[in-house]
Amino acid sequence: MRSLKLKRACYASLLIAVQLLAACSDPGSTNGQQAQRDAARSPAAPPPKATDKLVLAFGDSLYAGYGLPPAEGFAPKLEQALRAGGVAATVQNAGVSGDTSAAGRQRLAFTLDGLAQTPDLALVGLGANDMLRGIDPGETEANLKAICTELRGRGVEVVITGMLAAPNLGSEYVSRFNGLFPRVAKSCGATLDPFFLAGVVTDARLMLPDRIHPNATGMDRIVARVAPVVATELAVDG
Repeated sequence: MRSLKLKRACYASLLIAVQLLAACSDPGSTNGQQAQRDAARSPAAPPPKATDKLVLAFGDSLYAGYGLPPAEGFAPKLEQALRAGGVAATVQNAGVSGDTSAAGRQRLAFTLDGLAQTPDLALVGLGANDMLRGIDPGETEANLKAICTELRGRGVEVVITGMLAAPNLGSEYVSRFNGLFPRVAKSCGATLDPFFLAGVVTDARLMLPDRIHPNATGMDRIVARVAPVVATELAVDG
């Protein structure tokens, strides 16, 4: 029980720090971030092999691989794990640091239209920046539902990776925010991974010095949990 309380306290303090950082920055203000946004809108990676499944990793900085070498981010690590498990899949990185659910909704169609083929599966990891900015969870829920509707309308299966709200935002906000991810997943028939940073954010050894984003080892932990979910979805999709 003591360990659980310590972990909760650690998570709370980490997210409070993230909230302060988010309030003091404009994620779309630098040339580097704009270049990242442009690259995610119109992915430049080579088309997957004809025999490969295509997985779209559509999210924010946690998907973009913030602070990590290109080969250590979520998308390349996930692709590596899938191939190691015998799944022929290409994972397209479409993560943009600082993206809210509204920004993701705005760029989704353009991103999909720029791909060489329709993805077999999309991972959606948005909402954390909404929470850090105190955006009404109802807006986040509407945006995520619209994203899922667009993807499902194009025949793309969906896995949603959820986020948890900082406890200091108040019990009402926390309840509404934490509850929106299961509702969105249920409404659009998506699979839900409840918390993208589960088992990582509370361990400083698995986080970058900013205590916000996972380091390479932390990303390995995340991928080890998510890869079997993705493999199962791709197998079901056939």
